[in-house]
Amino acid sequence: MDLLPAIDIRGGKCVRLLKGDFHQETHYEATPANLAQRYADLGARWVHVVDLDGARDGSPQNLDLVATIAQTKKIEIQLGGGIRSETDLIRALTVVNRVVVGSLAATSPNLVEHWLREFGPNRLTLALDVRLDQDNEPFIATHGWTKDSKLTLWAALDRYSQAGLRNVLCTDIDRDGALKGPNLKLYKTCVERCPDISFQASGGVRNIQDLCELSKTGVAFAISGKALLEGLLSDEEMRSFLPNG
Repeated sequence: MDLLPAIDIRGGKCVRLLKGDFHQETHYEATPANLAQRYADLGARWVHVVDLDGARDGSPQNLDLVATIAQTKKIEIQLGGGIRSETDLIRALTVVNRVVVGSLAATSPNLVEHWLREFGPNRLTLALDVRLDQDNEPFIATHGWTKDSKLTLWAALDRYSQAGLRNVLCTDIDRDGALKGPNLKLYKTCVERCPDISFQASGGVRNIQDLCELSKTGVAFAISGKALLEGLLSDEEMRSFLPNG
């Protein structure tokens, strides 16, 4: 399992939201480009960049800035936020290596299946971000996590795995930015149900122990943003989970 550092952008700056709430935002001094370079220097091969303005507004808003980040040596970019049309997807794919598709996975499955065939499963990651109901059933949230769908994570995985899906980012939204530990049971179940999919676990990472426990679930990547920005993992600890560290 590799650590996948997250860089969330709003208004051109590095920020973190608590549970996806735009009213609970923390600003950080590091610029997105400098942060990407720092992670590359520590040994990261990928960074996960989130265009929060795009996620809220419905189309990418920071592609010029992302293009600047893409100039970082030895780093590949996975970009999410606001990809809701084929035009947006094509624009984003000219800038980054892989694009995250979120809301449309729940609202327009036929279109997403077409994209998987047209652009190839290696260029796309589906963000199947969930909130658990009172029975711990994971339902997918959409539109920058501001709306809840009636589609379960398991139904989405069943459908898209038949369409050749290879990369899934799954966030337990209630743990995002909360630093209260990842949902190990959720990710273990994901891997058991779909062993051929490369899962990216997101939400709750606090320390090196959480990364060690996540690695036991079988996920391919652990995404972390706030814990890295807050210095909760040392450089040496980060290097131990970075492919070029």
